[in-house]
Order: sequence, then structure tokens, then C-alpha cells
Amino acid sequence: MKKSLHKIVLFLFTAVFTLCISNKSMAQKKDQMVRMSELEIDPAFLDQYKQILLEESEASVKLEAGVIAIFPMFQKENPTQLRILEIYADKEAYQAHLKTPHFLKYKTSTLKMVKSLNLVDMDVLDLATMPLLFKKLK
Repeated sequence: MKKSLHKIVLFLFTAVFTLCISNKSMAQKKDQMVRMSELEIDPAFLDQYKQILLEESEASVKLEAGVIAIFPMFQKENPTQLRILEIYADKEAYQAHLKTPHFLKYKTSTLKMVKSLNLVDMDVLDLATMPLLFKKLK
């Protein structure tokens, strides 16, 4: 599972890097939407939830032009506490994302697994550096 998770994380980093470099203007749009999702997952469903989330995040970045990043993370000391960095080209891309089959599958299949969800909209401090975020990743 750890090797698989590592491969998926590497894929997500690579996908975000590629999108940022190949479409610099999209990465620097002022109407871009950035959000941090804060979740607590029922421990009884943690492994199942992570697998569903990985499938959803990979599909979103791979299939949706307006999804710049969906980058899930969990706390090392408390793995039921997850954070998902979400970056969308704009609010329209976010609204379109909510209607995709992979997101709807994720949302409906994980409802009983999520103990709490807090969506925090963020403002970006340094838009100019965004395309360089993953340049050092090999």
C-alpha cells in the first residue's frame, strides 16, 4: 500500500507540475480558486476512504482541464485527520468538478466515512511562483 501511495503522490506532483509549466497563464489567473479541505475520517473506514480519495483525486487532475491540483495529505501522528489542497482554474471549473462522475462517486460512497468536513477558501500570496512549485521534483 505504501509503494502504491508513493506512486500516486509522485503522479500527482508530476501532474501538477506539468499543468503549471505547460499552462503558465492558467496557473497565474487572479480568479483562480484555492481551497483547503479539512476532514476527519472514521478510523473504521480509513483505508477504504483513502483508496476512494486517491481514485477521485487522480481522475480529477487527469481528466479535468480546470483542476490544477487535488493533493490529499494526512497527519503523520493522526492519520484520520486529512487535508486536501485543491486548486481550480476558476469557480466555473470547481462547479464543473462537482458534477463529474468521479466526484459524485467519491462524495456518495464516503458520506458515512467522514466525521467532519471544513472547507476553507484561501487567497494565494505568490501567484508568480506557482509554476515553479514542483520544478525540483524528479
